[in-house]
Amino acid sequence: MNPSLIDTPALSRRGLLKFSLGASAFLATVGLGASLSGCSPSHPASGLAILRDSDLPFLRAVIPVMLEGAVTLDNLSAATDATLQSLDNGLAHLSPSMLKLTHQLFDVLSLGITRGPLTGVWGPWENASADDIRQFLHRWENSSLDLLQQGHGSLLQMVMMAWYSRAEAWAHCGYPGPPAV
Repeated sequence: MNPSLIDTPALSRRGLLKFSLGASAFLATVGLGASLSGCSPSHPASGLAILRDSDLPFLRAVIPVMLEGAVTLDNLSAATDATLQSLDNGLAHLSPSMLKLTHQLFDVLSLGITRGPLTGVWGPWENASADDIRQFLHRWENSSLDLLQQGHGSLLQMVMMAWYSRAEAWAHCGYPGPPAV
């Protein structure tokens, strides 16, 4: 007799921990492998201090989706460029260990071998629709894997801090700016 779906045991806590540990090791290995193999050059893109050419397609795809509702469509391209500049400036002030983790996150999101299974975006980021990116963000935000939830939180914080540190973002949220000293 074949066991039914009801008869199969659910994933135990131990099984989930093993899976999470394996996923963490996989992501760390891929990130390290990408860094060591030269898939992600360590030199910054032209005009930037930290962000690399390999990081830009992902960021240029995800930032407009994350800024939806905070920026008009007419200003979205300029807001994306401004957010990239602010993000680059913020990353330049990170500790070396935090910067390394950030680069590993961007490497995992840039490599096709990890991008597809982890994000659901199987092609290049430039070809991803806004809905594809929303689904990826939703998937990571609600993942059962803490590592993906942390990745979502990190991305969200980095992009939002980069955007809302800019004076042009303040009017949207009603912030009059810092007091004159």
